[in-house]
Amino acid sequence: MDFLEILKAIFYGIVEGITEWLPISSTGHLILLERFIQMNVSDDFMNMFRVVIQLGAIMAVVVIYWKQIWFVDFHGFKSKPTFKMDIVNLWGKILVACVPAAVIGVFFDDFFEALFYNEVCVSIALIVFGIAFIIIETLNKKKSVKAEGVADITYKLALLIGVFQLIAAIFPGTSRSGATIVGALLLGVSRAAAADFTFFLAIPVMFGASLLKIAKYALEASQPMQMTEWVVLIVAMAVAYGVSMIVIKMLLKFIKKHDFKVFGWYRIVLGILVLGMFFLL
Repeated sequence: MDFLEILKAIFYGIVEGITEWLPISSTGHLILLERFIQMNVSDDFMNMFRVVIQLGAIMAVVVIYWKQIWFVDFHGFKSKPTFKMDIVNLWGKILVACVPAAVIGVFFDDFFEALFYNEVCVSIALIVFGIAFIIIETLNKKKSVKAEGVADITYKLALLIGVFQLIAAIFPGTSRSGATIVGALLLGVSRAAAADFTFFLAIPVMFGASLLKIAKYALEASQPMQMTEWVVLIVAMAVAYGVSMIVIKMLLKFIKKHDFKVFGWYRIVLGILVLGMFFLL
């Protein structure tokens, strides 16, 4: 087993765990990382790895929010389980919000990835949404909040948030969390509720995207996964899970006292950096 490849997987897991939940684009950071740290794996595997590594990150959300997302109560073997209807209703809203991105993901995923997964498009998305964060947060201070908590998000609001998520499905570098948070803020959702709903929304979206990539890899890969690739994937996912547990908790504390402008400025700087690397290297 090549220890160097495991070390690279650890770096990828750290980057994924940090950037998946902050609205700064995990895609943009992975492009930068691939410039400097290239793993000795097949192209087919790498295309699958970029997405499936997210499964480690999403498991952190499941663990942290378990009580808020699990909708069945069991009362022993002789009693019938009961459904928590408020959580069932929440999942209904989550699934409605998933519809726009799911349609695009199933039918046009490869098309948009081939068209937009490059340094220039990702950089533009980073910069544009960075500016959007700053503008929206500035304007948001004067707006009244329509949905203070996740329970206040209606099915209509959920669908509209899902439309914003669609932007991230089309344009890599937008940031899925960034697109949904910006959309939610524009629609009058509080920052705390926008962050929570974004985390919940990530569960079916990222599981679905990962399963789709795994299925495509199994059907289209030129060769089966090697032992090194299995280990690399498992290590990266495990590290992404551990780092995500820390980052999500830190972000939830951060948004209680701060807005998202700092992430907007960071995105702009990162976008300029990626563009500079593309034209200079």
